[in-house]
Amino acid sequence: MKALMALFPLLLVLPVQADWQLDPGQSQVQGSITQLDGETPQIHHHQVNNLQGDIAADGTLRLPLRLSQTDLLNRFGELPPWVGLLANTTLVTLVAQMPPERLDGLDIGESMVETLTFRVQTDLINQEEAVPLRFTREGLNEVRVTHAEPMALDGNALMANSTVRTVLSMLGYQQIDEHVPVTLNALLVNR
Repeated sequence: MKALMALFPLLLVLPVQADWQLDPGQSQVQGSITQLDGETPQIHHHQVNNLQGDIAADGTLRLPLRLSQTDLLNRFGELPPWVGLLANTTLVTLVAQMPPERLDGLDIGESMVETLTFRVQTDLINQEEAVPLRFTREGLNEVRVTHAEPMALDGNALMANSTVRTVLSMLGYQQIDEHVPVTLNALLVNR
């Protein structure tokens, strides 16, 4: 019992593992889709807002994406209530490993580049993509996340996903460019 009591003060001085999560109000992705099925190519800009996700103590980063987070539904105007149920269903979950102690070790104003391998988790897709990200400590409990080099999605892969293809078709996209530039601007906060 004395040994157990002696460990208690030691536990108080050990560093606490951070629990980092995305701030939905300050985390978004913007993409530019070039529509090729008209007389001339047309560029359309879209956003995914309110990114939500966290880094667990074991370093697992989970980022679920829902249709309701996109600006796509706004383009349809008034929708039936059942669409709201579908819109809040998770389309895909991006999963990567990011040791939280790497974020904890950053000083305010310091940056680091970390290449995360994101896995797309759905019933139909098993895909991985390495993404170099820049993490910059902006405050005691805030880390800004941006891309470290130009990022683009594969337009052919987007059109190969039946759910994404259906949504894009509803918006009038029948054929898109294979290069879809993407900009990430997100804020991780320490809970």
